[in-house]
Amino acid sequence: MQRQKNPETTDLLGDWHPLEHQLGSAEGLVTLSTASHSLQLTSVDSVASLISFLEAYQSQVLIPYELPAIQRAYRHASRNETRELVAFDQELAAESGLKPFAAASRRVGQAQLKRLRPLRDHRLLQRYLRAMDDGAANAWHTLVFGLTLSVYSLPVLQGLTSYEKQTLLGFMHAVSRTLRLSENDCRNLLEQLSPSLPNATEPILGEEHSPRCHFSF
Repeated sequence: MQRQKNPETTDLLGDWHPLEHQLGSAEGLVTLSTASHSLQLTSVDSVASLISFLEAYQSQVLIPYELPAIQRAYRHASRNETRELVAFDQELAAESGLKPFAAASRRVGQAQLKRLRPLRDHRLLQRYLRAMDDGAANAWHTLVFGLTLSVYSLPVLQGLTSYEKQTLLGFMHAVSRTLRLSENDCRNLLEQLSPSLPNATEPILGEEHSPRCHFSF
């Protein structure tokens, strides 16, 4: 039976992360092996190596890059700062460490942004759409996600936490059959990582007046 969609944060996350969306697909632009290689890790062929990969992705991509990008896009959208949002979009395009994820990020972000096109009364959203259509913005999936949280007045902390959990679960599901992991096994592995989630998001939320996000790869 098909799950009914509703504008809850956890439901929105289901289609969002390009890695989660494409993992395990022969046509995926970004696979777990690609992500692992970009982090200079060995292949994920055991539970131990999976945990090592998840910890590396969490510390090198999610916390320093994806979560701050979502929060900053949310802040710009909430303040109706279209120019700042587009400038940040262009800034991310120059990050060399994001090259392995760029194509998938644009593809998913643009697809999700187009789904919001009917919201004609949201001026910043429509301006960002025009910037994407004109080639002035990439519509990275993280920025579109932060924008969506603002559009639907969803709590940013809840969105950040849910995004991180769903992203990590997406990687687990990609290798669950190979490693013979049940859904309960995946949830237990997530619990091993969860204690860092609130600590990871609190500094991000505290950077309200930071001029720009700094990423480390």
